[in-house]
Amino acid sequence: MSGKVAVVTGATRGAGRAIAVELGAAGATVFVAGRTTRTQQSEIGRSETIEDTAELVDAAGGKGIPVRCDLTSPSDVDELAARIDRLDIFIDNAWGGENLVEWGKFWEHDLDRQLRMWRNGVETHLVAIHKLMPLVLKSDDGLVVEVTDGEDGDAYFVNLPYDAVKSSVRRFGEVLAKDLKDHPNVTALAATPGFLRSEQMLEGFGVTEENWRDAIKDVPDYALSETPHYLGRGLAHLAADENRGRFAGQCLSSWKLKREYGFTDLDGSQPDWGRWYDEVVKPRMAGQTVDADPEDYR
Repeated sequence: MSGKVAVVTGATRGAGRAIAVELGAAGATVFVAGRTTRTQQSEIGRSETIEDTAELVDAAGGKGIPVRCDLTSPSDVDELAARIDRLDIFIDNAWGGENLVEWGKFWEHDLDRQLRMWRNGVETHLVAIHKLMPLVLKSDDGLVVEVTDGEDGDAYFVNLPYDAVKSSVRRFGEVLAKDLKDHPNVTALAATPGFLRSEQMLEGFGVTEENWRDAIKDVPDYALSETPHYLGRGLAHLAADENRGRFAGQCLSSWKLKREYGFTDLDGSQPDWGRWYDEVVKPRMAGQTVDADPEDYR
């Protein structure tokens, strides 16, 4: 992908960071957009920065360009867009709700927090689409990916606003594909990771990437978790696929991408959260007992 220009929003950490790095590893120039810099933290209060991500993109073989950008601010996104002549790969990944979501019944939670999560998770995507899509239309071979959680409406996320955010973002990928029917040079779709081992998820389970398996004793499904690079590698393969238009409007999961392109996670495994969910988690939720070895799904 040498010569390709990408924007990854929400690229400070997690899936956004890994996607940016994997696009860089494929040779792309990546504008790394996020709120936390080495001199200014976002409300999330974490230490990861867009400068760190840009340096990781450089180290992977691409060119990383950090851009401090609050995706809820149209003027911030205008400033980002002004730095770009043509956009080939647009990864719409902003989230910013990890410190706001409350699991359980919506009516028992703080309304202001839940509404802010909605704004951070949905309005950011709408602002980015509105400001950046004209640049994508200039590309001879454009790709737009709406990053969400869950490949369809089947999963139960135990939080009404969270479910609504992720369903909305998934739907954006479908609607954009319809909007772009007269622009065959651009493919739009949605994408989702599986059970993610992001920085914050690892900390939440009290483990690191080196000893993440220690969490399995408390959360057996964590045996099928994946690093953020798994989805990143899948999207890098997708971006390099000249025939990716066949996926327009779909929601591509990390495991579907793995089945299509055959790549591995950082440790050489190929976790298939989708098959595990269908064959083990769903029956368990229905009260059935399933004897399954997680290693058979990796």
